[in-house]
Amino acid sequence: MAKETKKTPQDESKKQDQLKNYQKDHTGKPLTTNQGMKVNDTNNSLKSGERGSTLLEDFLLREKITSFDHERIPERIVHARGSAAHGVFELYEAIPEYTKAGIFNDTSRKTPVFVRFSTVAGSKGSPDLARDVRGFATKFYTEEGTWDLVGNNMPIFFIQDAMKFPDLIHSVKPEPNNEIPQAASAHDTFYDFVSHTPETLHNHIWVMSDRAIPRSLRMMEGFGIHTFRMINDKGEAHFVKFHWKPILGVHSVTWEEAVKINGADADFHRRDLWDAIEDGQFPEWELGLQIVPEADEHKFDFDLLDPTKLIPEEMVPVKIVGKMTLNKNPENFFAETEQVAFLPGHIVPGLDFTNDPLLQGRLFSYRDTQLSRLGGPNFDQIPINRPVAESHNNQRDGHMQTNVPKGNTAYFPNSMSGGCPHLSKMSEGAFHSYEERIDAKKIRGRSESFNDHFSQPALFYRSLSEWEQAHVADAYTFELGKCNQAHIKSRMLYLINEIDGDLAKKVADGLGMEVPKNIDQPVNQAIGADADVEKHQPRKKKNYLDKSTALSQAETKFDSISTRKVAVLAADGFDHNNYEKMRKALEKKGAKLMIIAPHGGEITCNENKKHAVDAAIATTESVLFDAVYIPGGEKSVKALLKVAKFTKFVNEAFKYCKAVAADNEGEELIDNSAVADHKSDKAVFVNAKPDDFKKAIAQHRNWERMKVAETIAV
Repeated sequence: MAKETKKTPQDESKKQDQLKNYQKDHTGKPLTTNQGMKVNDTNNSLKSGERGSTLLEDFLLREKITSFDHERIPERIVHARGSAAHGVFELYEAIPEYTKAGIFNDTSRKTPVFVRFSTVAGSKGSPDLARDVRGFATKFYTEEGTWDLVGNNMPIFFIQDAMKFPDLIHSVKPEPNNEIPQAASAHDTFYDFVSHTPETLHNHIWVMSDRAIPRSLRMMEGFGIHTFRMINDKGEAHFVKFHWKPILGVHSVTWEEAVKINGADADFHRRDLWDAIEDGQFPEWELGLQIVPEADEHKFDFDLLDPTKLIPEEMVPVKIVGKMTLNKNPENFFAETEQVAFLPGHIVPGLDFTNDPLLQGRLFSYRDTQLSRLGGPNFDQIPINRPVAESHNNQRDGHMQTNVPKGNTAYFPNSMSGGCPHLSKMSEGAFHSYEERIDAKKIRGRSESFNDHFSQPALFYRSLSEWEQAHVADAYTFELGKCNQAHIKSRMLYLINEIDGDLAKKVADGLGMEVPKNIDQPVNQAIGADADVEKHQPRKKKNYLDKSTALSQAETKFDSISTRKVAVLAADGFDHNNYEKMRKALEKKGAKLMIIAPHGGEITCNENKKHAVDAAIATTESVLFDAVYIPGGEKSVKALLKVAKFTKFVNEAFKYCKAVAADNEGEELIDNSAVADHKSDKAVFVNAKPDDFKKAIAQHRNWERMKVAETIAV
């Protein structure tokens, strides 16, 4: 028989101390999510009516149950390639008429943020300049809890329902038999999927455009993609789409440049972001909202809940409400950039979801992914994921538990801990799901209003400038040219022709094929086996807007040369006066001049002053720079002409339509290049004023040069 242990006064005192410690930590504190958001009900799941089914979007239920389910340890999986930075978000004006969210109503706040940019298809070690969608995920550490705006640099997505996401990703990943190609969509399995799933066509044409190969992560837009809700204090709802507008404008590289940049510097985007912040040239974006009253939900020719559709800004203008500035690099890449966890289900009071079927699936999938990637339900305790709002709840244990919960209760309701942590009322800042009326049968299907797959890709293509359209045609030709199956190419040409006949003809000519007039099978095979085939075929293309200027990069900002890199081609004896005049003029506006010389170390100007060389010609490439300047000096230019790569440097800058300037003898290097008639080119300068060169750099490219530049081989 076990011997009875007698309790001593010391044991009782210790127990009382433990209870006091627990009460000290939790007494008077509200019950919250792991992100610090107050909760008003932890007893009932979110249902479609009091006796209805539990809804997949119930992020409170999933957090609570998932934490319990994973109190034992699963494996961890590595995530995609990314780059990130810390910063702040500042509100320009309060908008209480739309939302009660504190982040949108307190202009005195400086809300900390952490932003992670990423490529999608490639592995962690893939190059930065893949033709791909770019992730644009922002974590707002608000006083009411953490809000994650998890989007991309394109306003739409490939698919309409989360059920198709595994199929999409399996198709675009390297083919399973040979693990080829890496970080590329130009292969049969991807186009086999796309050609049978026309809902992909809108996002796909964006990927074929220059948007898929940005000049810099700092020069691309960000979008929340989905239609969300904003809720005000009166319980009134408005639909909202989120936009990030870069202060530097939206700029890209050409595909040929991207291929060369990947070889010259596979970390080009990552290095660019890091260096800009280290140099104090902080990246900035303004946050814009497209707000639609609930009464206007059905007034458009497309469905607001369809994630493959955007709202043209001509129909609903973007209201700019604040600015985000990234001002600090991570201190440790793995601890922060690699371990940060973004969940669309992290929202705050004043924001809510819609019935967008892709969003609804993401609300489940992202948490599930983080459990595998970060090893368990306690990923919110990793420093980069911790909310600034206090967190109090009854979640316990699990892999990587770093908190030390006190007391002997881990449930609600309770009396032993004074009922704490306690529930909060809406008036005290608790989250409350928008009470949307639901009266429908449960069904596995899709609304017919989602069936327009050609109108918006056609609008996008019509809205592009001539040079952008040329790049789209070239991209389709390249990608389909990498496919081996003729029937896949033929199906794609049929679909492209439904978007735009001229585009299809250009691609077909490049492939040496004819555009098919019809195909044997139904266009849309991404439907259920029992679905009405005719009902779910794409609708005829509509033209509800001729053009949307916001879709073209030709309409972006061209007023800044901040952070632009200018290659200065120089050797011993270069003209110091010319160089200093140009350097001061350009650096005053934020550009960065880098001396490229025949060798590393130092070179000496014509005034016998030594200058540090930023890169030897053998270690760098013209495609890494935004413009080229040759300061002149007879001795210097003669030395440059002896090294063929300097001529190649100028040729490439001209081929990719960049600004080139030379002073005095520097003109000889231009004359020695393939720049045949530089005197008529508005972005080639000899002995010009620095202001003129500066304006040409700000224009990003002189696309009028494109047809001439195509004849130059480099």
